[in-house]
Amino acid sequence: MSKWQLFLKATRFYSLPVMLVPVVLGTAAAYVWEKEFHPVLFILAFLGAGAAHLFSNMINDLWDYRNGTDTAAQETEGLVSTNSGLLTGGIMSEKAFAGMTWLFLLIAVVCGVLLCIFSGWELMYFVVVGALIAYFYVAPPLRFGYRGKGYSEVAILFAFGIMPVTGAYFVQTGEFSLRSVLLSLPVGLLTTLLLFNHHFLHWQADQKAGKFTLVVVWGERRALVLSRVMTVLAYVLLLICIFTGTLPFYAVLAVLSVLPLYRVYRGLQSQNPSPAYLPLMGASLNASMWCGLIMSAALIVQILI
Repeated sequence: MSKWQLFLKATRFYSLPVMLVPVVLGTAAAYVWEKEFHPVLFILAFLGAGAAHLFSNMINDLWDYRNGTDTAAQETEGLVSTNSGLLTGGIMSEKAFAGMTWLFLLIAVVCGVLLCIFSGWELMYFVVVGALIAYFYVAPPLRFGYRGKGYSEVAILFAFGIMPVTGAYFVQTGEFSLRSVLLSLPVGLLTTLLLFNHHFLHWQADQKAGKFTLVVVWGERRALVLSRVMTVLAYVLLLICIFTGTLPFYAVLAVLSVLPLYRVYRGLQSQNPSPAYLPLMGASLNASMWCGLIMSAALIVQILI
């Protein structure tokens, strides 16, 4: 495995769009609604958000490994493990993995401080809260991702939806906007759905390791119903954005991003083997990415015409 392949695997780099697309969406909103666009600030926000996301991926891997969750997933026959496998497989030392993890946090914090200097110190709330959510998702003593009462889903909605969209908007305008909060909800809920759906891949191992996700607490059948409800709600919120004028009417094209999800849901039963949920993961990632990109493009087209 080359160093580049090692980096991609350690960081789960493929998931980066779920953080970067909301930053693009918030920046596009600032440009369309307030005619504000500062390229250097956008680059800093883009880089900082990306580093924060990679830190979140790696710190979760690190603590899931320390908590024994990843080992349980790999040792349970028939389950799909979603961790990088570098720690459980002994490919990378815990010290080297941790060093790379904290480097990403440092990059994110430096970008955040620079943005606070140029856009306003109110942005520091986003930096601090984002770091705390990322760290304590699986780290003790909070480990709210293990508690199964919806804490982790609410945290993901904030960290991957509301905060990057409204934060990117604030970076450009120096102001907070309730309209940007509404704009963030469809893509934020789809990203929450992605994180929720990945628990189906190894919920039995999570249960053994004491990680009480909603899939563990509710059971596979009821959790799958909730997954479908979250999907519907995300696109209802998209339509609300259009009806309220937050998005132009042609943003309705973003509804097309639900089609892959719909096809996967049709093929699932109330109970399924772990690998059956891999297509649901892919469809969830694509829905979040394409919905956000189409929403962003619709905003840009609005100002061009």
